[in-house]
Amino acid sequence: MSRPTANPDGSAGSAEGVLLVEERGRVLVLTLNRPRARNAISLELATALGDALETLDSRDDLSVAVLAGAGGNFCAGMDLKGFARGEIPIIEGKGFAGLVERPPRKPLIAAVAGYALGGGFEIALACDLIVADTTATFGLPETRRGLTAGAGGLLRLAQRIPYHRAMELVLTGRMMPAAEAERYGLLSTIAEEGKVLEAALELAQQVAQNAPLALQASKQVIQESPDWPLHEKFARQWPIVDPIRHSRDAKEGALAFAEKRAPVWTGS
Repeated sequence: MSRPTANPDGSAGSAEGVLLVEERGRVLVLTLNRPRARNAISLELATALGDALETLDSRDDLSVAVLAGAGGNFCAGMDLKGFARGEIPIIEGKGFAGLVERPPRKPLIAAVAGYALGGGFEIALACDLIVADTTATFGLPETRRGLTAGAGGLLRLAQRIPYHRAMELVLTGRMMPAAEAERYGLLSTIAEEGKVLEAALELAQQVAQNAPLALQASKQVIQESPDWPLHEKFARQWPIVDPIRHSRDAKEGALAFAEKRAPVWTGS
């Protein structure tokens, strides 16, 4: 698997550091770092993000990632200046931002402050959990620009919030504040202004305490099972979950419980 190129400041990408990468135990923290462009996704940033998520999936010592934005905003979507130069921030096989068409196998948490608009909202929707602070604003304004939210917004939003509310947001292109998103169940939690990364990391640490293989299998079943025929659901689940029951980590979990200690996961 490819790994993001590390710069002296711990960032990934070019010398400008378009993606900051930090490890906190079993948690990988990824920060979109184009604050003057409201972290709009350039081809360079999409490439760095896609590589970083491959690293997440390939390393046994990492369980979960947190994706945040620098400078008070999450992401304002595609870099239109780059698009005007002919740069399209789509990575083959992974989609927009190196993420939306093929998210990582491991859990991914979005830490949203400020704007998450257009492609930025679609990135958040591709994550498994969303933590936001009171400044967060979500929206899919593509119809106002003669476009469609083709990077997952049209496919995912109505699965996350009520159908008619999702349709209203898409057809009007209006923005949705964090408090409204929380009412619809879009958010895992809402934090005070300036505390979103702290809240997301707290949630990530809770996830990272659990068995890595069990996390991946659970995510896979939850994501894939809505499309399975009702009479096949348990049969299709079994090949994914049964190996977990026979794993070393399952034995370690039972032993640690009996010995009243924290488990030591090996991912096997």
